[in-house]
Amino acid sequence: MEKAKEKTNVMRILDQKKVPYRHYCYADTAAVSGVEVAEVLGQNPAQVFKTLVTEAGKGGHYVFVIPVAKELDLKKAARAVGEKSIAMLKAKELLPLTGYIHGGCSPIGMKKQFPTVIDQSAAQFETIIFSAGKIGYQVEVSPEALSKVIRCTFADITV
Repeated sequence: MEKAKEKTNVMRILDQKKVPYRHYCYADTAAVSGVEVAEVLGQNPAQVFKTLVTEAGKGGHYVFVIPVAKELDLKKAARAVGEKSIAMLKAKELLPLTGYIHGGCSPIGMKKQFPTVIDQSAAQFETIIFSAGKIGYQVEVSPEALSKVIRCTFADITV
């Protein structure tokens, strides 16, 4: 595994907030899915998380961070943020809204801070791994430290 060749905005934000993290680069591999990324990094897929952006009926946006091998339960997710229903954001809307592209979306460093819910399973790990804001780059941070960088809550939001 090569060290990150470059710093992403996520890494800069973590440095700025003096949050300890490890970073990984898998850009030189064929890994595409989160489970493949976990495999390439030699990590437990339950500890590697993906960032999903959703939209509520009234136009509100929410971010959910869940294990890569799991699926977001839209009903549980809507309940967690006090909405009647939510839907996944269309891929073409992701970049203008967050500043990130599909596959490189991180809960840290979006254009705007959206209400963020992390799956409660994160609490069982000392650290979780998620996108560093660019395809091929991941960061590993403790859930506690992450909650100091972004406003987030923890809830049961997976199927």
